[in-house]
Amino acid sequence: MSQPKHHQRRPAMPEPVLEPARFQQRLLDWFDQYGRYDLPWQALRTPYRVWVSEIMLQQTQVATVIGYFERFMQRFPTLGDLAAAEQDEVLHLWTGLGYYARARNLHRAAQVVVEDYGGELPTASVEELTALPGIGRSTAGAIIAQSTGERAVMLDGNVKRTLTRLHAVAGWPGRPRVERGLWALADHYTPDTRLADYTQAMMDLGATLCTRAAPDCAICPFADVCVAHARGEERRYPEPKPKKAVPTRQTLMLMLHDGQGRVWLEQRPPAGLWGGLWCLPQFDTREQLKDWLAAHAKAPEHEPARPTFTHVFSHFRLEITPQPVACDAAGTVREGGLWYDVNRPPALGLAAPVKRLLTEFAAERAPFRLDNTPGHA
Repeated sequence: MSQPKHHQRRPAMPEPVLEPARFQQRLLDWFDQYGRYDLPWQALRTPYRVWVSEIMLQQTQVATVIGYFERFMQRFPTLGDLAAAEQDEVLHLWTGLGYYARARNLHRAAQVVVEDYGGELPTASVEELTALPGIGRSTAGAIIAQSTGERAVMLDGNVKRTLTRLHAVAGWPGRPRVERGLWALADHYTPDTRLADYTQAMMDLGATLCTRAAPDCAICPFADVCVAHARGEERRYPEPKPKKAVPTRQTLMLMLHDGQGRVWLEQRPPAGLWGGLWCLPQFDTREQLKDWLAAHAKAPEHEPARPTFTHVFSHFRLEITPQPVACDAAGTVREGGLWYDVNRPPALGLAAPVKRLLTEFAAERAPFRLDNTPGHA
């Protein structure tokens, strides 16, 4: 017979290495001396600024995020400014950060907050925040802890790695059973005071000492109690995700251009690969490309194909062969597209490989130049 809900056991938790008070004291003593205090989102810890920084920091290193965050805040200093913006402008400022669903969700969530919460991010509970697009449990905890000082638990990648090594937790942290144990540990150690500092300290510890490739155990405040260190197995943890074969796909990218330094782009559907971004038309076969040109381009003239290059996603590799074609722009019209002038580029969100190709195209056709928006992913 199943137990009543209120009598069900809590998730199994690995044996803690320290009592919460001692863990917190060690961590905060270290943070007071070595922590990072000069990050731009720390200058004014409003819920909005913390939220934007946390979304940008997902899958992205701090050094990369800083410039993007500062430009984003300069253009959208308030949540209302972000909600009122066009998605193209949001994606334009995100170009190069990758994982563009983050930007689309951020924009949509801002609109929901304006519509349903009067423009104020709901920080009363994790549940309210996680109901918004793109905000998960850990991000919600980080927003609340850092912007309000109220107790909330977070478990980002840095914290997972640190807790996994400290306790030599077996198994890939992405497995539900393992993750539940890590959440229990994170909750066990989280204090009731200095929440903003504690949360930042846990992230800093993983980002600066307990790093993925080269943990600096000699100066870690937990070296004497770390189980993985005692075993000499720091690099064994966290255990990697079970590998699967990464498929490779191929695509032809049409670089249709006129004589004025303009290139034809089309906007991707809202969902899926490069959702909402502007891209070069893509084709699986040269026959498809030929049919498209016959239907939409006036006087097309093929040029030699450019060298194939590979763009790597988290779940597959995309081999891209760019095919330049010159045409008469006066006869090329298709709904959902536009002529992108590399001499006077509009503020659009571009897929990283497209940004790369447009930059090369502009350089070859001096004096045409793109703006200086970063284009790596």
